[in-house]
Formats: sequence, structure tokens, C-alpha cells
Amino acid sequence: MHTAPLKIDYHRASQTLNLQWPDRVEHHLSAEFLRVHSPSAEVRGHGVGQQVLQVGKKAVAISGIEATGRYAIKIIFDDGHDSGLYDWTYLRHLGDQQELLWQSYLDRLKAQNASRESLFISLKQL
Repeated sequence: MHTAPLKIDYHRASQTLNLQWPDRVEHHLSAEFLRVHSPSAEVRGHGVGQQVLQVGKKAVAISGIEATGRYAIKIIFDDGHDSGLYDWTYLRHLGDQQELLWQSYLDRLKAQNASRESLFISLKQL
């Protein structure tokens, strides 16, 4: 298990959660990235191969962050999603593997002909 970040800041304007770790590594994780990689059962499913692809989350923002003991945070998103605890090890994994995880997500969207845009936004553009 990783130790806690030294600093956790959420920047509303850029919708980015910034983490500074004890080894001086910094990660900048977008709200969308965190939402689509939520550790909740709603997203991960209840077993291997049961992941639920999250679509239409491009404009999601973080509306709250709560400490959960000394090992995790709970992130509350403005789309109502608030389950799943982001422990330090998982947050570090997301940061360290961000590029690979993001590309995998984009590939899954493409394979399912899905979009990061919400249906509402897509209809407005028609």
C-alpha cells in the first residue's frame, strides 16, 4: 500500500485533481478520468469481465471530496456518482498508468461506437 499523498488539490476551472506524492511524483487526473475509472462496483462490476463502460462523462466535475480514514478518499461527482473509495494505492496506479488507461478507455469507446460526450451535448450539436 502506498503512503498518502502529501497534497491533494482540486482545481475546479480545469476539473483536475492534483496529487503530490512523498517521492515528489505529481499526478494531474481529470474528473472525467477519475469518474470512468471509479473503483465502485457500478463501474468495475462484481467480477472479471463485468466492467461497465462509462459513456458521456466528458463534462463531469467533482462536487466534493471526503477523507475516508487515513487510507482513501471518496469522490463525489456532479452526475450523482459517489460510490467507490479511491485508496492511495489505486490513486497512485491511476496516476502512474494514466496514459495507458486513458488510451484503453478511448479504444473501448470506439469499439462500442460510444462517446465521451453526453447525449444532451450531442443532440445540441445536431
